Amino acid sequence: MRKIGVVGSINMDMTVKAERIPLKGETLKGEDLKYIPGGKGANQAVAMAKLGAKVEMFGCVGDDAAGASLLKNLQDVGVETKCVKVVKGESTGLAMITVGDNDNTIIVVAGTNDHVDIDYVNEVKDSLLECEIVLLQHEIPQETVEYVIALCADNGVKVVLNPGPARPVKQEILEKVTYLTPNEHEAVILFGRDITFEEMMKRYPEKLVITQGSRGVSTCLKNGEVILVPARKANVVDTTGAGDTLNGAFTVAVTEGRGISDALAFANTAAGLSTEKFGAQGGMPTYNEVMAVMEKQQSDK
Repeated sequence: MRKIGVVGSINMDMTVKAERIPLKGETLKGEDLKYIPGGKGANQAVAMAKLGAKVEMFGCVGDDAAGASLLKNLQDVGVETKCVKVVKGESTGLAMITVGDNDNTIIVVAGTNDHVDIDYVNEVKDSLLECEIVLLQHEIPQETVEYVIALCADNGVKVVLNPGPARPVKQEILEKVTYLTPNEHEAVILFGRDITFEEMMKRYPEKLVITQGSRGVSTCLKNGEVILVPARKANVVDTTGAGDTLNGAFTVAVTEGRGISDALAFANTAAGLSTEKFGAQGGMPTYNEVMAVMEKQQSDK
């Protein structure tokens, strides 16, 4: 089985439910406070492990209770953690999430995720370059993301960049990425407002994949046709982690050798399933669950 690497954030999510997202200056009653394993990097690693992939996590946690709990959680779902660094005297990353009215708001405190630096990458470089494909996000320092992309490109390792949270990326770095998976807001940050989404995708056929929430996912095929793979209808409980599930599932699918349309259909189905349970990682589906839904969709046509 070919190994997938994830270089990214490992957080503890402090999640509270409310009837809706509070307005500026407003106080609402919250309920059901939970501490749940999260971080975009860890979420994506867990999504892929639950889909049966061989995954290694690269990142940092603190020498605190949260760090120990998060490491155990990764190991329990089958993610390799031998290269995860425990940073003494530093707090593990934290995300404060409010869930309400089928949506969420998130505030992230980086903590040890800021220690995923170039020195750390050089420490784990041998293991990283054993991967066939590496998935990255923007919850670690930008210079680290750029360094890993260049390192992988120079050594024939494919890269998926999920550029969230949104921030600009140098053009020469974008050119080295194998797949780029922004949402619509992130796509505007990357490419500006003077170009349509269709023009963006035509510039990067079968490389730029733009996620559009409940509408689905779009890309441009090599023949110049722009396609929208519609989202699966879901009984939404919690959207937290749906994008991470989509990115993880897409990476697994392309590693399996699926074509881009099939890979996006697989990813959309997994993301839809993930919204039907509470918590970023708790609702992430298994490979068999995704395939059962896809097969039913085919038979219903």
